[in-house]
Amino acid sequence: MDKSYPLLLERRLDDRIWGGRRLAPFLGLPEPHPERIAESWQVYDENKVLNGPMAGRMLGELCREQGERLLGTLSLPRYGVDLPLLAKFIDAQQDLSIQVHPDDAYAHRVEATSGYHGKSEAWVVLDAAPRTELFYHLKRPVSRAAFRQAVEGGGLLELLNRRPVQAGDVIHVPAGTLHTISAGVLLFEIQQKSDLTYRVYDHGRGRPLHLEKALDVIAFDRPPPARVVPLPLCQTGERMLLIATPHFAVERLEVDEPVELETRRTSLEIHTLIDGRGELNWEGGAAALRRGTSVVLPAGLGAYRLAPEPSLTLLRCWVPDLEGEVVPLLRGRGFNRSQIGGVVRGA
Repeated sequence: MDKSYPLLLERRLDDRIWGGRRLAPFLGLPEPHPERIAESWQVYDENKVLNGPMAGRMLGELCREQGERLLGTLSLPRYGVDLPLLAKFIDAQQDLSIQVHPDDAYAHRVEATSGYHGKSEAWVVLDAAPRTELFYHLKRPVSRAAFRQAVEGGGLLELLNRRPVQAGDVIHVPAGTLHTISAGVLLFEIQQKSDLTYRVYDHGRGRPLHLEKALDVIAFDRPPPARVVPLPLCQTGERMLLIATPHFAVERLEVDEPVELETRRTSLEIHTLIDGRGELNWEGGAAALRRGTSVVLPAGLGAYRLAPEPSLTLLRCWVPDLEGEVVPLLRGRGFNRSQIGGVVRGA
């Protein structure tokens, strides 16, 4: 079997009705550009590999074939040889629906035929129009009956919490959290591998709503998730831990000189460039990286090198061991329990 190597993937573009025009130039797509692109699914199990001996094969197929060598050890007990993550860019020219996602238990019980897991996600906001606000869960706990009455009677928006948003924000959206993405926001999203979305309000666009399923999964008694406060992993701030949950962790690296790194045996890594360009080198190969590129690094890859040209900023995502890896790392850097709680989330 071929040695593990980093996988470049054919992205999947989606033209949902609320999409905008910023992703085509951001991703460096050739002209003529599409009328709109709402989402670019950068890493998904149905994306095709573009490079190396595995070119032409689907990522999910390789996950099933290579198992631990590609995926690492942590997600196997939970999801077997299924890809656990999905990475995407989103450009909202219109407000998205007000929606909610299920957790694993509900997804696997009610939506088993979809092949999807639950959907907890996190956003790294790349750009936002001035004074943009998001609907971000409930102002206060409400009953299921009161929520239904508000939706059916036109009073839903009065129940919802508003959250200002700006470039650089990291927003955690665990399953059960009511939310939307507002017009004018461009973001990177890391999430569980799922496209299960239950809409409760869609601005009169005529698309189906999913109130009954939404009522099943909304966390009615939970406050809005606390603000995420990233922490530096080095004194000069070139490496920041943006968020860590049981499902995913995200680190931002700003690289202006070559850096040597190594994959973990516990998880694959997803690297996505959000600025600049450079080259990824590993034993036996190299790949050019530019803004908008995502690459999957198998858990068994080992050592690799990032060489900027002349600089790059990337988001590094993986499935973390919170108690065995992340929390001890942060404690070792002198952060207290409160600070760690600002970036490490238990759901």
